[in-house]
Amino acid sequence: MTPADAHAVDTPQLLEQARAWLAQDPDPETRAELQSLIVAAEAGSAVAVEDLHARFDTRLEFGTAGLRGAIAAGPNRMNRVLVAQAAAGFARWLLEHAAGTQPSVVIGYDGRKNSDVFARDTAELMAGAGVRAVLLPRLLPTPVLAFAVRHLDVSAGVMVTASHNPPNDNGYKVYLGGENHGSQIVSPTDAQIEAHILEVAKGDIGDLPRSEQFEIASGDVEAAYIEATAAVASTAAPRDAVSFAYTAMHGVGWRTAEAVFERAGFSKPVVVAEQRDPDPAFPTVAFPNPEEPGAMDLSFATGRAGGVDLIIANDPDADRLAVAIPDGSTDGFRRLSGNEVGALLGWRAAELAERTSTAGAAFGTLACSIVSSPALAAVAAAYRLDFADTLTGFKWVSRAPGLIFGFEEALGYLVNPATVRDKDGISAATAFLDLANELAASGRTIADHLDAFAERFGYFASDQISLRVTDLSRIGEIMAALRATPPSRLGDVAVDHIDDLRDGFGALPPSDVLRIVLADGSRVMVRPSGTEPKLKIYIDASSDQGDIAERRATATARVAALADAMRALTA
Repeated sequence: MTPADAHAVDTPQLLEQARAWLAQDPDPETRAELQSLIVAAEAGSAVAVEDLHARFDTRLEFGTAGLRGAIAAGPNRMNRVLVAQAAAGFARWLLEHAAGTQPSVVIGYDGRKNSDVFARDTAELMAGAGVRAVLLPRLLPTPVLAFAVRHLDVSAGVMVTASHNPPNDNGYKVYLGGENHGSQIVSPTDAQIEAHILEVAKGDIGDLPRSEQFEIASGDVEAAYIEATAAVASTAAPRDAVSFAYTAMHGVGWRTAEAVFERAGFSKPVVVAEQRDPDPAFPTVAFPNPEEPGAMDLSFATGRAGGVDLIIANDPDADRLAVAIPDGSTDGFRRLSGNEVGALLGWRAAELAERTSTAGAAFGTLACSIVSSPALAAVAAAYRLDFADTLTGFKWVSRAPGLIFGFEEALGYLVNPATVRDKDGISAATAFLDLANELAASGRTIADHLDAFAERFGYFASDQISLRVTDLSRIGEIMAALRATPPSRLGDVAVDHIDDLRDGFGALPPSDVLRIVLADGSRVMVRPSGTEPKLKIYIDASSDQGDIAERRATATARVAALADAMRALTA
């Protein structure tokens, strides 16, 4: 039986749902798109029916990462109807938990398609529901919104962004103030909000009360963020010794980052002009993520032309940081991995904690996600700091008790938890440039510092495999197969043990993750992506034997062998 035959019995109900959605959709573009699909389905188009099923058989679920999806009509896409339902549902949750006071929310948005529209809809619906709503005055980086939650002392924050997703995607991230200190939501809050959203979805968004009595935040919010972020630079040495190129990757980072860099006293960056200003089409990159192959080609070219010492890249909403250093290759630069940057920033945090401690010893917690390099744990042990490994996502990293620094390998770093409890690509860039300038004062480079790290803590090698799928069921099949028939060896190395986090593990909440620990201490982590149709495999190995070259060779060889074994196992 074909998919069309399987769906034939419920096509009338499907069309009824689609017409009901169409009737309440205020967006001319998605209305026209859905109307065209309905007409085609009524005329017997199997393709149109399948498309409607993809949009209406399920809906984007409001989880701990909020909402994220392609902009199009229907409950399984991002659009004004879905956002209105989410805003009204979240407003009801805020009112339910207000403890007799008026709840408040600050709303931010980036430069993606419809971000400003979704943000204004949210402000109007929040105000209409009786929530004090504050809309940021212009498109701004996600870290500014996370900062604003604490700076304005509001109950919650909403950021309209899809970060580094494909151009036609958008999303909806939620933060909580008060005792949550501006961190993203975690379970069970997501399920509670989702329940309210589903109740709202039973009605028509046209019946929801709206009000234009919301506030527009002053420029003082961004100014305070700029001041606090520039203060991350702490070196007493000259801060303009290092030259660097900067790209905003068609996002919203440049204007804010420029002000921070100037306030911190760094040299004026050479800007990748083609990627400086917000552009929702992201015309110069196939995928607006600095981790993706080719995404930093223009910044490499700019760096070569300018003869710079470093390249600094933010992703489109500026919550991630990528760094590249000269390497003498044809490209001229090598992008450091997230683990390399995280290790160096973690070492910097440990050093600062030791220098500033009145007790003469460092104190606080270094934290990273379970799929990030074990290098940070080695730093924590050397400085007698606490260490926490958390589930993936800064909603978890940011909540580590006593946190002084946190990171995850996907280019996310939290360097100033006293002001921002989320990953922040601009403050991380400030910390990294501060480190580079401090090294330059003694004639050293970032490459030298990486060698110093390997000499002191060991050489840590990492790799990642991303298996992108078109059928999401394939991810479940692979995870089920690994659980049903766990490997006893990977390549030539025996598996020591496998930790299944599905039902929780130690202090970690339940998560669909397998941690495979090898007899030589190497590690493989396997988990489905939370935001993309991918199965992600993370591989880590280290060596502290021999000189730096020998340590590098040993660790990288182990990682390469494990990568080959995992590709064969999941093929």
